[in-house]
Amino acid sequence: MKRPIARVLDLVDPASQHLHGMSRAEAERRLLADDPRAALGIPGSWALVARDGERVALGRSLDRPLRYFLAKEEDGPMLVVAGRIDAIREALAREGYEDQFHPTYTRMVPAHHVTLLRLVGCPDPNPTYRRFCTPPATRLPPDLDLLGERYVGALLDEVAAWLDSVPPGAPLGVLFSGGLDSGAVLLALYHQLLALGESPARLKAFTLAVSGGGPDLEQARRFVRRTELEMLLEPVEVPPAALDPLAAVAVIEDYKPLDVECATVALALLAELRRRYPDWEWLADGDGGDENLKDYPIEENRELTIRSVVSNPMLYQEGWGVGAIKHSLTYTGGLSRGCVRGWAPARRYGFRTFSPFTRPALVGVAAAIPFAELAAGDHERLYALKGEVLARGFRRLLGVELPVFPKRRFQAGAGPEEALRAVFALPPQRYRSHLLALHGG
Repeated sequence: MKRPIARVLDLVDPASQHLHGMSRAEAERRLLADDPRAALGIPGSWALVARDGERVALGRSLDRPLRYFLAKEEDGPMLVVAGRIDAIREALAREGYEDQFHPTYTRMVPAHHVTLLRLVGCPDPNPTYRRFCTPPATRLPPDLDLLGERYVGALLDEVAAWLDSVPPGAPLGVLFSGGLDSGAVLLALYHQLLALGESPARLKAFTLAVSGGGPDLEQARRFVRRTELEMLLEPVEVPPAALDPLAAVAVIEDYKPLDVECATVALALLAELRRRYPDWEWLADGDGGDENLKDYPIEENRELTIRSVVSNPMLYQEGWGVGAIKHSLTYTGGLSRGCVRGWAPARRYGFRTFSPFTRPALVGVAAAIPFAELAAGDHERLYALKGEVLARGFRRLLGVELPVFPKRRFQAGAGPEEALRAVFALPPQRYRSHLLALHGG
């Protein structure tokens, strides 16, 4: 029997793919391969659709979203794929199917999985998920020096690969708080530029300063003084009025308070950077570093225990995981969901962002760290591990001291406490209702 024709509308901007020298055709071939691990070899930042007849494969890197929606039309199902929910809604409206749309009917492709769909009509079969980035089968020994070498070594390799993919001489910025993750990225970029014989004058460290600056600006200054990189630091001052959480909800299309707050300060920083530097394109940050090395306060989340955190290697990257009851089909979980807090603001202002901590090589090393053995059930020992691993790695591989400061979230250190408290005074349910209102809810 002849099957009805199915359409695929791929709305992802081809120019947004950053495949580090691999052709798109080869990347799509890997998505469709019988062995899902072939997708692990797709380098860089990507969100791709590949089709073989009625079989469609979707996949993405951890640093960016990919969403899809299956619409009904007379000649067969129509698959719409995009990075944003509003792009899907607009495409359906153009095709005359807006009445089929609701934001909760859209689905997010979960990170680290190839999502397979069969476009065979009504009823539509559920997608299947094939993991391509797997936690290591064995753990590394509890040797902090070895762990530092492995983790920072992978960091330096990813930074070098990224530099090789960026146009020669292009200016490079780091979204910099002076914390461990952005500090590690800044040091890695600086030393890799020197190793390549290139001028570090290409590099700047941009630190947001709301109302004259908060703890992050002072921390950033201490960091660059200790590492003798003061010439790289550029404070980016904005008034509190530049921070608009409801505008951030619209940009990231999500309502989780911590992600909304992070995106709010990111949008203010990026807007001012775009005003100062109309042609700047390439930015790096430390997103994913906390997830890899499990540096989140467990006490702030009543769903978590130290046992659940150290026993689930991908918990912070993927949430409770595909197939779990608490896995959201609309958003997925963990950084797989939270990646929009950085990706969407950067796209809003025309920047290309990079974090080495989202790359599979670093995720894999982190997943092999024996957190349970090293922490021994102690929260503070767990939180201290990130500083130990990173500092030892930089000391052994580069002979430099990485300054270690207490953890602070980006949105908590960007300005005076009272100014930020006033900006983020809305109740969390306001973010959710605002998002639904944007889509006619």
